[in-house]
Amino acid sequence: MTDKTVKLDILSDPICPWCYIGKTHLDKALAAVPDHPFVIEWHPFQLNPDMPDDGMDRREYLETKFGGKEGAVRAYAPVVESAEKAGLAINFEGMQRTPNTLDAHRLIHWAGVEGKQTQAVDALFDAYFVQTRDIGDHDVLADIADGIGMDAAVVRKLLNSDADRDLMKERDSHSRQMGVNSVPTFIVANQHAVPGAQPPELWQKVIADIMSQIET
Repeated sequence: MTDKTVKLDILSDPICPWCYIGKTHLDKALAAVPDHPFVIEWHPFQLNPDMPDDGMDRREYLETKFGGKEGAVRAYAPVVESAEKAGLAINFEGMQRTPNTLDAHRLIHWAGVEGKQTQAVDALFDAYFVQTRDIGDHDVLADIADGIGMDAAVVRKLLNSDADRDLMKERDSHSRQMGVNSVPTFIVANQHAVPGAQPPELWQKVIADIMSQIET
């Protein structure tokens, strides 16, 4: 971090479609301003902290959460529309299970130690929303780690242990205590919270404002 950079903390969950859409919008803004000032760090937030360790049937999960099939369809209609507008081909029909994401968050944390955090987030979004893989499965997570240049054997060994499980839960709980109750939530410069999947235009304006302040 320097006086020419600004921290952008992102609270997200790898199974959150709005997080996937929000990151896609942010990426478009960052690509349009390649000399942007942001230094990005990802933080754990579980949409379903009480999810069974082995996950559950996705249809059952959605219908329980949204009060039946019709409620689930209504709840997901704006998600589908926004994903299409963002150019994302989410395979909702192919998703069979909703996983517990604690282990996925552990992988993101370990990837951060190696400077590969955003790569891990991208790979997890793609695995879940496009390839419809079970990102609660240790073999899947180890394969994702391998795909971004991490040591799959080490990651598998860590996943089979309790390493950083409590840390992820504590960080999630801390965010809730600070008032975060939905994701994605973007925190700019430790001060300004930007909730939701904001359009690229908003992010370009934020970047322009920050850069003008840095330059003065």
